Amino acid sequence: MTVYHGSNVEIRHIDLSKGELHRDFGQGFYVTKFRHHAEHWAKRKSRFKHNGFVSEYEFHHSALADRKCKIKQFENYDAEWLDFVVLNRNKKNPIPAHDYDIVEGPVADDKVQNRIEDYLKGKISKKDFLEELEWHEETHQICFCTVASLQFLESTRELVSEFAHINEPLVEKLVLDSGMDDKTAADTFFSSKTFSKLADASTGLYEKPWEDIYEMLKKEKKGDAD
Repeated sequence: MTVYHGSNVEIRHIDLSKGELHRDFGQGFYVTKFRHHAEHWAKRKSRFKHNGFVSEYEFHHSALADRKCKIKQFENYDAEWLDFVVLNRNKKNPIPAHDYDIVEGPVADDKVQNRIEDYLKGKISKKDFLEELEWHEETHQICFCTVASLQFLESTRELVSEFAHINEPLVEKLVLDSGMDDKTAADTFFSSKTFSKLADASTGLYEKPWEDIYEMLKKEKKGDAD
């Protein structure tokens, strides 16, 4: 699936820590299957000084079936979607307010957001609010909430390549030790907590030898098995 991200700047590398807090599905990297929505958001983010930037990605949705990735999908505006959005938008809740890697569903745009405020203030019932949403135009967004989830976006391979001096020998070693094929070994590493820590520059793990990172991965895998 081709998806789009609208911004006031060109996105060369995705940094989840720069995502806005208390969004519909929490902090993360948001894309949509509707290019015109991304274009609108790009203009809005740039405050109409220029057209902004729309980055295009290929979301490898089919690969999710082979992976241990926690996903939440909302097909339509419904009571569960509303409760989830309220959960994430509530500034009193911890961050993150959920443990999903990827969340997909409708958007709480300005109009919907205003009605959510009315609902929270008791000015409209949940039933009436959801009935209103039945007539709302179709919207769509996907939030990539974790570093592990980013491997399903084709352009994020650039992020992975920054650590090639660690990734390549580590994955080769994992193939030799475990008997996995190359794809399975790579997916195992890129979805691990070890890789998430590696991709977080604040940990300084990228400065360590790949052998040390591999030992961390083995301990993680052993812990999962136990």
